[in-house]
Amino acid sequence: MLIGDARVSTSNQNLDLQTNALIKTGCEKIFTDTQTSRNGTDPKGMRPGLARAVDQLRAGDTLVVWRLDRLGRNVRGLLEFADNLKQIGVEFKSIRDNIDTTTAIGRLFFIIIAAMAQMEADLTAERAAAGRDAARSHGRLSGQLSKLNTDQLGIASATIATGKTYGELASTFGVARSTVYCSLQSMKTRKTEAQQGSKAKKPKRITEKVTV
Repeated sequence: MLIGDARVSTSNQNLDLQTNALIKTGCEKIFTDTQTSRNGTDPKGMRPGLARAVDQLRAGDTLVVWRLDRLGRNVRGLLEFADNLKQIGVEFKSIRDNIDTTTAIGRLFFIIIAAMAQMEADLTAERAAAGRDAARSHGRLSGQLSKLNTDQLGIASATIATGKTYGELASTFGVARSTVYCSLQSMKTRKTEAQQGSKAKKPKRITEKVTV
């Protein structure tokens, strides 16, 4: 049996492209998730949909994904995940990457593609960090614009103080965890700059001593 797994990072993205491809490939069951998943194959933090898909797998089955990075980008995690599937007699297939672990070439290609996926993610993170450093050196902040409105920012600010995590808030608002974190940090920065600007503009009181 072919069992499909599909994932998008936010509720703004659409699963149809992936699910249609999985159906066309012949998947009889498809499980989905809407969340980020850099290390989604980790047994301790596996995505709910992927966990259900794995629970359905039996010897002779094949787990199918639309593209490898939909499963995860951590090379070690992906390889361990594929090895665990192999130990229970389950194969793995990625449609867009032309990976099929039922063949020796497919297994080798899986290793290469997994390494390239992590390298791409690492390079993207490095470029983003370099951009932020350059922006700070010129006195400005860089990054995505906040996707949270004023009311949501107020709620997030108050809720984070009660012990809620950025991940929980991200799920509540349907955005990425990084969006919540960056939005709150940006809000704090604006408040600090506004306070500093207010102090700078406040006129100093000058007292002159008059001698009669």
